[in-house]
Amino acid sequence: MKKLFTFLILLNIVLVFSSSLLALPSQEEHAVTDSATVSHQASQDQEGTHGSGLGTELPLWSVIPFIGILLSIAIFPLIAPHFWHHHFGKISAFWALLFAIPFLIAYGGDGMYEILHIYIADYIPFIILLWALFTAAGGIYIQGAPVGTPYANLVVLLIGTILASWIGTTGAAMVLIRPVIRMNKYRKSKVHIIVFFIFLVANIGGSLTPLGDPPLFLGFLHHVPFFWTLKLLPEMAMLSGILLVLFFLMDIFYFRKEGWHNKPYLKPYRYQVPEGMDEEQIKVNFEKGAELTGASTSTGKVSIQGLHNIIFLLGIMGGVLFSGLVHIGEFSLFGVHVTVQSVIRDVFLILMGLLSLKTTAWSIREGNEFTWFPIQEVAKLFAGIFMTIVPALAMLRAGAAGHLGFIIEAVTEPWHYFWVTGSLSSFLDNAPTYLTFLSTSLGQFFAGQPEIIAVGRLIAEQEIYLKAISTGAVFYGAMTYIGNAPNFMVKSISEEQNIKMPSFFGYMIYSVLILVPIFVLITLVFF
Repeated sequence: MKKLFTFLILLNIVLVFSSSLLALPSQEEHAVTDSATVSHQASQDQEGTHGSGLGTELPLWSVIPFIGILLSIAIFPLIAPHFWHHHFGKISAFWALLFAIPFLIAYGGDGMYEILHIYIADYIPFIILLWALFTAAGGIYIQGAPVGTPYANLVVLLIGTILASWIGTTGAAMVLIRPVIRMNKYRKSKVHIIVFFIFLVANIGGSLTPLGDPPLFLGFLHHVPFFWTLKLLPEMAMLSGILLVLFFLMDIFYFRKEGWHNKPYLKPYRYQVPEGMDEEQIKVNFEKGAELTGASTSTGKVSIQGLHNIIFLLGIMGGVLFSGLVHIGEFSLFGVHVTVQSVIRDVFLILMGLLSLKTTAWSIREGNEFTWFPIQEVAKLFAGIFMTIVPALAMLRAGAAGHLGFIIEAVTEPWHYFWVTGSLSSFLDNAPTYLTFLSTSLGQFFAGQPEIIAVGRLIAEQEIYLKAISTGAVFYGAMTYIGNAPNFMVKSISEEQNIKMPSFFGYMIYSVLILVPIFVLITLVFF
C-alpha cells in the first residue's frame, strides 16, 4: 500500500505541475466527482477501524503537501501578492488535491473516511463557529474609542486579554481588532500593535476557562473540571504581564520616534490627524486657534452601536457549552459518527449569525468597514490545511507505532510536554494535539484505568503534567498565523485596513524573538 501511495502521489505531482495553476478550478470540479464515486464505500466502514491503522502505514513524507501549503502562505504574498490575492483559493485546492487524489486511490474507503471525518467533525463546525463570531462581532461598532497612545493601547490589550477567557479568543479578537485599528490609524508604526494583539487577545488571554480556547474545551469534555483551568493563572499572568510591559516599552519607543510627544499641535490625546492635511497645515491651524476641519476629537466618551449583538455572542458561547454538557444521541453520516447535540449547536450558531445580520443596520457594519473577505480567506485556506493535515494527525493518533512515534516516546518530563505540545500546536490543530498528549500522560502514569478516574488522579498526583500540556497548547498558538483560529482573521482584517502585516515567516521572527525567551523562563519557573 505504501508503494502504491508513493507512486500515485509522485505521478500526481508530475501531472499537476505539468498543468498551469489557472486550470485548478476544473480540477476542483473533478475532485468533487471523484469524491462522490467513493463516498458510498466510505459509509460502509465503522469509525473504530480507522485512524490508527493509517497512522502506522502513512510515510513521514506524506506531510509534504501540508508543508507546501504553509510555504505557499509564507512565500506567495511576498513574491506575487497580486496573484496570491486573486488565486489563494486555487493554490489551497492544489495542495489539497495533491494529497487527496493519491490518498483516495491508495486507501479507498479508509482514506475517504479520514477526509470525511476531518471535514464533518472538525472543519465544518470550525468554520460555522468562526463565521458566527465574525458576523456577531462585526455588528458591534465602538465609536469614540480613545486615540491610540501607549497608555490607551495598553489598557485595551489588557481588557482584551481578560475578556478572551470568557467569550473566547475569537470573540474577543473580533470585537476589539477594529477599534484598535481605528485608535491607531494616525500612527505610522503599528504592526507591533497588531502582533501583540495576536499574542495576547487572540491566544494567551484564552487560558483561564474552557470557553477561552478549543484545547481547554476538549479537556473539559474529557473530564477536566470546568474551573480547573483557573489554576493556569500564574503561568498566564507571568507571560501576559511580561508581554504587556514589553509592548508598552516598544509602543513608547515608536510613539516618541514619530515625534508625537514633543509636537503639541499633533498630540493625539487632543485630536487625530485629519486625512488630507500635512503636518505644516495642521501646525498653522493650531497656532491660529482654528478648528481642524475633519479632525476627530477625542473627548473620552465612548459609544457602542449594535450592542445587542453581545446577546448573540453570549448565545454562541452558550451553544458551544451546550454541546459539551448535553448528550442526546448520535447518528452516522457517511460512516462518521455525529452527535445530535453538535448538530443542534451548529444550527443554533448559524441562527445567531443570521439574527445578527437581520437585526443590525448595515450602516453599523460599514462603520466597522466590515467585509466578508477575511472569513472567506480563512475558509478557503483552512479547507486546504485541514485536508493536508490528515497524515500528521493520523501519525500522532497512532502513538509510538506511527512515524511520529519518536516524538511520543521522547516526551516524559513536564517541560517535554510543554515544548512538544506547544511546538506541534503552532502548526497543527492544537485541539487534537492537546488530546494526544493528554492521552500520552494518562498512559504514562495510569495505563489501563478508565479515563474519568485517570484524569482525576492526574490532577491529584501529577497536576504539573496537565498544566504543561494545557499551557503549551494555548500559549504556542501565538507562534504562527495558523496556530489559532483568530490569528489569520486578525491579519486579514488588518491588511484590509492597509496595514502591511509581516509575512508568515516575518511574523515568526516576532514570535521567536519575543515569545521563545519568555517560554524558556516559564519552563525554568514552572516546569
